[in-house]
Amino acid sequence: MNAPVIRHEQRQHQTLTPRLQQAVRLLQLSSLDFAQEVNQAMGNNPFLEPDETGEAESAATPPNGADPAPLGGEAPLAPAPAEMAGEAPAEQGWESEGWSQYGATRRNNGSDNDFEVSDITPADLSLRDHLLAQSKWLASSARDRTLMATIIDGLDDDGFLRMELSELKALSGLDPVPDDDEMAIALKLVQSLEPAGIGARDLRECLLLQLREDDDPASAAVHRLAQRIVAEYLDRLAMRDVSGLARSLGVAEHAVSQAGDLIRRLQPRPGWRFGAANTRFVAPDVVVRKIRGEWTATLNPAVVPKVRLNRMYADLFQSHREARHSDLAAQLQEARWTVRNVEQRFATILRVAHAIVRRQRYFLDYGELAMKPLGLREIADELGLHESTVSRVTNNKYMATPLGVFELKYFFSRALATTSGGTCSATAIRGAIKDMIHEENPKQPLSDAHIARLLARQGLQVARRTVTKYRQMMRMPAYEMRRRQAET
Repeated sequence: MNAPVIRHEQRQHQTLTPRLQQAVRLLQLSSLDFAQEVNQAMGNNPFLEPDETGEAESAATPPNGADPAPLGGEAPLAPAPAEMAGEAPAEQGWESEGWSQYGATRRNNGSDNDFEVSDITPADLSLRDHLLAQSKWLASSARDRTLMATIIDGLDDDGFLRMELSELKALSGLDPVPDDDEMAIALKLVQSLEPAGIGARDLRECLLLQLREDDDPASAAVHRLAQRIVAEYLDRLAMRDVSGLARSLGVAEHAVSQAGDLIRRLQPRPGWRFGAANTRFVAPDVVVRKIRGEWTATLNPAVVPKVRLNRMYADLFQSHREARHSDLAAQLQEARWTVRNVEQRFATILRVAHAIVRRQRYFLDYGELAMKPLGLREIADELGLHESTVSRVTNNKYMATPLGVFELKYFFSRALATTSGGTCSATAIRGAIKDMIHEENPKQPLSDAHIARLLARQGLQVARRTVTKYRQMMRMPAYEMRRRQAET
């Protein structure tokens, strides 16, 4: 029997230091999140300070101080104008300091008569306030209003009541505790408020409440059929089984289509339009402009943190450095690393952006039909970076172009073979599908199979299921729905 043996082996393997792991994490952050990290570091580290003097210079040069020579050797791009920012160019500026908040604000001189324009701007009305204002005119007693307010407080942002009525009894604070009939009456009162469908406990009840609001005699038959479909066949309606529904209901298919169109016009989330909108704005990291016939990429100075090392504190510490000040030494090292990380991060972003623009200049000239296939490895090999680094650089980073604001990942797409032996990008094929649908005869829309055949005539071998997938990605309706929309 062999006895166990202990052996020592030496092996080499690569590991990431904690600092390198943090650098990798920061590289994949969006510029807004990264700026928050830097601002937090400035608040905690005495050796860091805002760089107010370098704003004008940093607007035209990358953080590493190198001259951002344009792709064609032309002069560098001047600071980008405000009309290139946001999700829609020519509408929003990058800077948010000029935006006033809702509510009354007073000028610095303290005068009671001096107000900003925002003083007369209405604040967003919440769903709760909207419903409570109506309940004061509807309910006949203080007890009724209390029960309605309790139910209104239990609604979610979409206007649905997700809580059981039995749970709301104790929350009302009434004595005696309301019974089931009182709670049911209070719920009916809430459901009679505007917008229609409010206070429903599921989607089916929400749609039925809205269908019962319309009393137009001309559409009474359609409303009755729609109510029956919602009450009994909502799942089959979601499957768009028009012919099967017509057989089950004993009506013509066009009647089912009319009822289905009516149901689709209803609001499945009646409370969504109340309260402040959770709108997310995109601040582009790179701006691309055409200067004297050459496409040029420069950093957006608004997203580059203005931070520098406080030389006075650093020199003072170095001249009076003692062993017991090890925590300050660590903070000084951390400050130097933060400044260096800002420089390296945005220099890498700019390098990747330059490489993308060089390869996708035809897209910038002619649109998405001219998009070339591009992989992360091609950019990584060109710049001497790891493929994972390019992936992190392109994640949550945006480029403002004359065609719009795009995530850097948008410019990467796999290559699809053509009948001529060449390649075409998936983005270009999606653009071709979009153009075909936009240019089709509305009364004779193109099916996915027909689109696939038209693409094949252009030398693009694309399966019908691939056309369907790309059309769904672009959120374009199917053939049947486009045909019904044209008929109505």
